[in-house]
Amino acid sequence: MVREVRATSNGFFFFEFNTVAAMEEVIEGGPWLFRDQPIVLQKWEPGMMLRKLQHTQVPVWIKLRHLPVELWTTEGLSTVASGIGKPLYPDAITRACTRLDFARVCVMLDISSKLPKHIVIMVPKEEGGESACKVDVEYEWLPPKCNACMSLGHPTKEFPTMKPKHRPPVSVYVQKPPFPPPREQHR
Repeated sequence: MVREVRATSNGFFFFEFNTVAAMEEVIEGGPWLFRDQPIVLQKWEPGMMLRKLQHTQVPVWIKLRHLPVELWTTEGLSTVASGIGKPLYPDAITRACTRLDFARVCVMLDISSKLPKHIVIMVPKEEGGESACKVDVEYEWLPPKCNACMSLGHPTKEFPTMKPKHRPPVSVYVQKPPFPPPREQHR
């Protein structure tokens, strides 16, 4: 499954997989925790800048329930998911449209903003006009958030006496095989 793991001095890890399917299985199988701390997995893309995520941003899988069939397209899913955060990618089952109970999409959330439990989408009718459609949003996992320091990794009740085991999320980038030559890295 994992062919090789590489680490950088600034806290990034690269996992090289034998196949794209193995990589997708790991990414879509999250959220992942290490010592009770979130591990942020992202697909590596050519030209991607390696930067630590802002303390209020984290990729999270969401489920969109009661999604109209006409929105089961790349553009439709992106439009709906953008009401929650920055759309990153749907899971393989959603891409294949083989499970229509809900769409599962990974989005970059700004945890400091309000997270809606539903979105109202205006869907065009065949006979003209539009109808309102309520899409329910389920967050598969949300990191602990401190309202005192506005960062992730510990709840408010543990600020300022944060226990040493609590650290901000670890950023991990997962690249598609084959692994490209190393490039300059920026923090």
